[in-house]
Amino acid sequence: MAFDLEEYLRTAFRDKLRLQTVPVRDAATLPPSTRLLLKRREVVEVERALQSQREEFRQRMERLAQRRQQLAQREKQLRHVVFKFDAFLKASAVRQERALRWAEEERARVAGQGAEATRLRQELTGLLQLRERLVRRLRSLRGFGDYLQGVLARTGQFQDVPAMLAHFRALVATRAALAQQAEARQEQLAQGRALLRQYQEETSSELLRTSNELTQLRARLEAARHDVLQEESHWAHIQSTSAQKSLLLGQIKLAVLNIFQLATAQLKVPADVALEDTEAQLDTVLLCMQDLAAICAELRPGEPGLCPPRLPAATSTHPVRHRGARVPPGQE
Repeated sequence: MAFDLEEYLRTAFRDKLRLQTVPVRDAATLPPSTRLLLKRREVVEVERALQSQREEFRQRMERLAQRRQQLAQREKQLRHVVFKFDAFLKASAVRQERALRWAEEERARVAGQGAEATRLRQELTGLLQLRERLVRRLRSLRGFGDYLQGVLARTGQFQDVPAMLAHFRALVATRAALAQQAEARQEQLAQGRALLRQYQEETSSELLRTSNELTQLRARLEAARHDVLQEESHWAHIQSTSAQKSLLLGQIKLAVLNIFQLATAQLKVPADVALEDTEAQLDTVLLCMQDLAAICAELRPGEPGLCPPRLPAATSTHPVRHRGARVPPGQE
């Protein structure tokens, strides 16, 4: 809008500044005073036109300012009206919501009252039906009441029927308690019998197990006795065999000693061997036999039957010192 106003003022000012065209005359033909007057006239007209344009522009700007002020006031009024209208709408919405809530509450209250009334009517109907049943039952039990009155009159022990009924209820409760106690006693007796039966079974099983263990122990005792007898017989056999071996060993030692003494006595070999050293004695006898065989072979080399026999080597570790012994001529 400001751009259009500026263009409009510029166009109007340009139109006002347009002067009437003066007939073209040769500037050289006009005198200087005339040219000066013409210039002053043009300047005055231009100043007058500018002044009128300024006045018109000022008036228009004043009108525009007034218009702007009026528009601002109008806008303020419109804002106030809009604010009031918004407040009115909000208040209306609040009132409408409140009215709807109240209507909903009233509707719910009416529905609740209707449900309560329906429930009360149903309860009243049930109470009436109960009253009818009680009346019918009272009519049916009236004969029992007369009977109880007659019993009360005949017994003469109670003041009224409720006292008599209370007494009979106490008797029934006592009977039930006694029956319960008897049942409990029966259960305890059954449990005791079951425990006794279990104890008897456990005792019989324990006795059976003990008898089995005793039988096993007796069998083991018999087996141990049999093993002892076998070991004793085996030990006796070992002892007898050992005695025989010892006797045979003594005989062998005695025979070796006799041979050793005979050989050393015949060959004049010094006998510096202990009597208990049987191995050394055997080695000495062996060496003597080897010497004799060697001598026989030297004396009769042509006879085939006189070859020295192949004898085992000496086993003793004792040194042999009779290699240089000579056999007497008579013994040869």
